[in-house]
Amino acid sequence: MRNSLRLAALGALFISTQALAAELIPIDVHRDANCGCCKAWISHLQDNGFEVTDHVEPDMSEVKQRLGVAPRLASCHTGVINGKFVEGHVPAAQVRALATRDDLLGMAVPGMPTGSPGMEMGDRVDAYQVIGLTKNGTDEVIADYPAR
Repeated sequence: MRNSLRLAALGALFISTQALAAELIPIDVHRDANCGCCKAWISHLQDNGFEVTDHVEPDMSEVKQRLGVAPRLASCHTGVINGKFVEGHVPAAQVRALATRDDLLGMAVPGMPTGSPGMEMGDRVDAYQVIGLTKNGTDEVIADYPAR
């Protein structure tokens, strides 16, 4: 009886672990080898249900150009999810929402605003916006994050 209970418990644990793993959202992240904030953004994604494939790149400019990231939207790292780019320190909630936006080529948090995911530095939080790049080439504000 005890062995069958143990087997049932192990089976339930295995099934719940498999279900959790199946729910992870895959994303590729391209970054420079020496960038600490890129690693911190990857951790933010992993903590929020993403399975990250980390690509260390020798030439991030080439990656951004290949993926269609406009220079005005540039930051330090570039993610790719479902064929769309995620540039810079975009919060996980907006990365997740990108899947529902067929009108967008990608999203970006231009620059490296203090307080954005991966750029946490004490209590300081600068205002920043998440910008979506539409298929017709215009920018759209997706989210506003105020200074605190």
